[in-house]
Amino acid sequence: MPILAVTNFNIVAATLGGFVTLFSLVSYLLKEHYYLSEPLISLFAGIIFSPHALNWIKPLEYARGSELDLETITLTFSRIVLDVQLVIAGIQIPPKYLHRQWKSLAVLLGPGMTVMWVSSSLLVWAMVPSISFLHALAVGACVTPTDPVLSNSIVKGKFADMNIPKGLQRIIIAESGTNDGLGYPFLFFALYLIKYVTFGGEGQPGGARKAMGLWFGDTWGYVVILGAIYGAVVGWGAKRLLHWAEEKKYVDRESFLVHAITLALFIAGTCSMIGSDDVLACFIAGNVFNWDDWFRTESQDDSLQPTIDMLLNLSIFMWYGAVTPWYAFAHNEIIPIYRLIFLAILILLLRRIPFVFAARKALPQIEDKRQALTAGFFGPIGVSAIFYLYTSVDFLNLVTVDGVVRPDAERLAEATRIIVWFLCICSIIVHGLSVPFGKLGYHIPRTLSGKPIIPENDPEEPKPPHPVLFHNRIIRAGRGLFGKGREPQRERYRPEDITAPTETFRIGRSVIPSEPTQSEVATADSNTHPSSSAPPHTAETRLSNKSDG
Repeated sequence: MPILAVTNFNIVAATLGGFVTLFSLVSYLLKEHYYLSEPLISLFAGIIFSPHALNWIKPLEYARGSELDLETITLTFSRIVLDVQLVIAGIQIPPKYLHRQWKSLAVLLGPGMTVMWVSSSLLVWAMVPSISFLHALAVGACVTPTDPVLSNSIVKGKFADMNIPKGLQRIIIAESGTNDGLGYPFLFFALYLIKYVTFGGEGQPGGARKAMGLWFGDTWGYVVILGAIYGAVVGWGAKRLLHWAEEKKYVDRESFLVHAITLALFIAGTCSMIGSDDVLACFIAGNVFNWDDWFRTESQDDSLQPTIDMLLNLSIFMWYGAVTPWYAFAHNEIIPIYRLIFLAILILLLRRIPFVFAARKALPQIEDKRQALTAGFFGPIGVSAIFYLYTSVDFLNLVTVDGVVRPDAERLAEATRIIVWFLCICSIIVHGLSVPFGKLGYHIPRTLSGKPIIPENDPEEPKPPHPVLFHNRIIRAGRGLFGKGREPQRERYRPEDITAPTETFRIGRSVIPSEPTQSEVATADSNTHPSSSAPPHTAETRLSNKSDG
């Protein structure tokens, strides 16, 4: 008689595997036709499988009934996902991008993050009853960084290709990757003051002087600056080693492709052991690793990194759907549910949009007001917020008096859990549905700038200088089908513009041989010595004539 082994591991493996398998069958339909994001879909799947519904995923049982262990699992999971995603993001942006676009990034990371921090904190302070402004600063710091995972909804896929200019896509990726690691100074500015100043500094002697000393020396010096330097050194060393191994033919293709993922895991482990900023280190390492654009060019046709990216997205947001404290949103002593909903609306509207709109002239990637509103709106709250939430909770659990967590620290930890989780869920839903709802709008233009997005000459990623034939007309590479304006910019086909050996990109063909065929060579030879006054018929003109017919 067979015995059923309905264990937690088997249930989780079957649930996760079954969900990913079913999702993959309709993934293109959901993402490219209905514009639904992976985080949104997997979040709802996590809710369905959670103890609040089917009870197939039981997070608290996996933590052996310990809330503290469950928080540690969620923090560690979020850290790994962030680190891997940020290394991939650092590789995807053009080489030396951080160096070339430092002015725009300085605007977004300096005054931009400060305004987002202060505005979020002021809203929390205004909407949450009986919370001090210093406590509100700690809560606001958790939701200050923008999330690179949720930002993918407007920087990847068909919608991004058709509607978002490349420059705007890249600055959003670079900002979200960098500011995730720069959330530490904002968070620990408030946490150190809370620990050593508020509540009379009970149990934690030292006062404001010690708090500021730790903030400058430990947070800025050891965590942030050391993390950035460490990431740059590791990224450069990994690049040099991989170059050497590839030149010597020591590395196979599979190991070559997985190098970025293992680099993220290595930095996550080593940075965490020394207590530095592994989040910032991973993004810096990814960008330095691809400083000469060699790795991205060699791996851009392979799907390993996007596959890992998809699996991490589906897994982490499915986990979030299962561990979110849904009951606490409506049953707590911190903030009523109606105030919580109103706070989420205000945060999404006022946290980032006003600053980006006001600073649009200092950001060359933003061409008009419409793009400024879009860039301001798509600063989502996601994995990074949960990471900083449990980082702050870990810190507050150490603010003790005689071995017991201090009352003000305990209340702040509870407030941070409720507020940050609710804001994260609202951001996942709102930003996940904004694109499909926007596409349904009657007045939504084809592009954010009011004109088609065209693959123009891109200084970050040069295009090949080959002409494209389209119905007997030449479309010059770098100009696109419609140039820079609304009217087509076309030239009549002239036979001398294209010779037989020239590599040609033809509409409707995915793979074009660079070597001319025997018939093309013969045709080219006959064109060299024409026997009649008829125009020469090359392979290209035959293609265009066929399309015209």
